[in-house]
Amino acid sequence: MNHAASSRRFQVFSVGVLVFTLGVILWGAFVRATGSGAGCGDHWPVCNGEVVPREPSIQTMIEYTHRVTSGLVMMLALGLCVWALRAHAKGHPVRKAASWALFFMLTEALVGAGIVLLKYVADNASLGRAVWMGVHLVNTFLLVGAQTLVVWFSRGHAPLTFRGQGWVGALVGFSIAGMLLLGVSGAIAALGDTLFPSETLMEGLRQDVSDTAHVLVRRRVLHPVLAISMGALLVFIGRWMAKLRPSADVKRAATVITGLYVAQLAVGAVNVVLLAPVWLQLVHLLMADFVWMAVVSLCAAGLSSDAPRAEAVAETAATHPSPV
Repeated sequence: MNHAASSRRFQVFSVGVLVFTLGVILWGAFVRATGSGAGCGDHWPVCNGEVVPREPSIQTMIEYTHRVTSGLVMMLALGLCVWALRAHAKGHPVRKAASWALFFMLTEALVGAGIVLLKYVADNASLGRAVWMGVHLVNTFLLVGAQTLVVWFSRGHAPLTFRGQGWVGALVGFSIAGMLLLGVSGAIAALGDTLFPSETLMEGLRQDVSDTAHVLVRRRVLHPVLAISMGALLVFIGRWMAKLRPSADVKRAATVITGLYVAQLAVGAVNVVLLAPVWLQLVHLLMADFVWMAVVSLCAAGLSSDAPRAEAVAETAATHPSPV
């Protein structure tokens, strides 16, 4: 069953919320990369015991700005959810997507609060911090994915169906799980780059294989290996999905994924050579979000209840051959 597209205003607003969310995510990465996570101490939601900090340091301003923008994007997510529920009939997929987006926005705030209250900021190099960073990344991806689906369904796309999908369901599962694993490895690698910076590329490579190096340093080599493997897998999955569900949306998403991943691998390689400067870490993260959004779009297109099936298309072609 297809549903009507949302109003033009709702579509624009949903895209705006997604863009603003990406901006807040990047600023959060800037907080981590500059070591400003302790700028407000271990106080939350206030900053150093004050609602508005007086005579703040640069680190405090960076962290406080992140908290303010996080509060603003929470309000936007709430407004988006309320608007989705009020403006769409029951059963419209945009309602569920907006509700999940608000849920993951709330859990995002809770995870962020936990990181502050547990003091997993600044120079903390514990394994506990690495675990929380991984959880944070997974929640962030789920949040961005839900908001991507809000935009997707607002354009009138059919709801998803999970029954009887066969190999398509398996490919979707591999794509989602692989991207989450890759994202977690990237978060841990970025944390290692921040806490244990190298002065030269050769020094960094020696640290990666040194038995005496910190575990965060020794594990960061896993990320480029996973990135190359996952890139090849995503290109393969995209092409396979396009054969199983030969719709324009699936083919478009598969093509976008291929282009984005080639660009992302190039950015990642430059990031390693330049020893992960802050600005390039942010570009790398933004590209990762774009790849994730494209993967979510591919999965949504493949699972769409009105997506054509290869066997049905072949049967139709055999029954009604085109005239020569």
